[in-house]
Amino acid sequence: MMDGTMKKLPEDMRIYILLRLPVKSLARFKCVIKSWYTLIQSFNFINFHLNRSTTTKDEFILFRRSTKEPDGFSHVLSFLLDHDGKDDLDPVCPDIDMPYLTTGFASSTSHQFTGPSNGLILLTDSLNFVLLNPATRNYRLLPPNHFCCPRGFLRLIYGVGFGYDSIQKNYKVIRVSRVYGDPPFNDRSEMSWESEVYNSSTDSWRQLANVDQELPGPYMHPYSEMFYKGTFHWYAQGQMRLLLCFDINTEIFRTMQVPSTCAVRDEKCHSLVVFGECLTFICYPDPRRESSPMQETIEIWIMQEYSVNESWIKKYTIRPPPIESPLAIWKDRLLLLQDKSGVLIAYDLNLDEVKEFKLHGHPESLRVIVYKESLTPIPIGSTQVERF
Repeated sequence: MMDGTMKKLPEDMRIYILLRLPVKSLARFKCVIKSWYTLIQSFNFINFHLNRSTTTKDEFILFRRSTKEPDGFSHVLSFLLDHDGKDDLDPVCPDIDMPYLTTGFASSTSHQFTGPSNGLILLTDSLNFVLLNPATRNYRLLPPNHFCCPRGFLRLIYGVGFGYDSIQKNYKVIRVSRVYGDPPFNDRSEMSWESEVYNSSTDSWRQLANVDQELPGPYMHPYSEMFYKGTFHWYAQGQMRLLLCFDINTEIFRTMQVPSTCAVRDEKCHSLVVFGECLTFICYPDPRRESSPMQETIEIWIMQEYSVNESWIKKYTIRPPPIESPLAIWKDRLLLLQDKSGVLIAYDLNLDEVKEFKLHGHPESLRVIVYKESLTPIPIGSTQVERF
């Protein structure tokens, strides 16, 4: 190919063709000639490839689940793709064990995904943080957060976020926690909110000063967080239910309202996704409560105009099988869910049909991220970039 047609084409045509290729092919072509290696590794090429026009057929699924083994729990990642357009999920490569994150029963339900941001995804158990590019299979354990509590105090992690700062051109991780206690009694009446930020440009953590203690606290439901329009959003509870927001550029917290009918306390849980490029709020039955038939519905609300509270509209009211939690919206019509037995299912919002995948794990342990392939490199730091 190099000695034939490609070599005779104008340079801009060769670049155009390369931009249409998947990451796996580009990884091979970097080895053809030095000029291609330099081109494919360049910032401009990576950025153009990231923002190229694609379709939902190009969407991949990163699927995480836990399985019970004789000596404990195994936590694995699966890289999946719908090869034939029939809403099936087939493996792209063999499953891999999750690196560095804690194991055991508790961790089977506590591991979280955040992202994607420029094709990168953060895997975390709230204490350890692994940055991963699922397309290139490169990953790196971020340096530890050394902020700790005085003796006799207790820190609980309530929210984690990850995104790209478009002003400073770096990646940030935000961790929100509550410290409470009065030695030696751990008195909950003495509580304070604290936040730490990791910055990829310095490869270090720092503590945010002057965090408003009146802000509501994030609520630790699966998928109750979302990075959208340069801002991280957590479902939170104060006097009312609302969204706690953190602007990744200015590092300022603020709040935003949820749909008015969802703001009062009831027997519903809540999650955040992006649907049709809009911030979307999902209200679903609390799986730990015995609900009446009227409460077994899921409401899907979309914010038509970002940050305009009056623009919330209820897009769907559906009645799927009993579920543990929503996971993501795929192809702008398939609501991916984990049922109470730990099986991955999809509810087709257009056809009002349920599809069950041959993918399952320990109940409550399923996590899903929908992503598009990217060449984005893992930021280099004090820890080594590794590859699966």
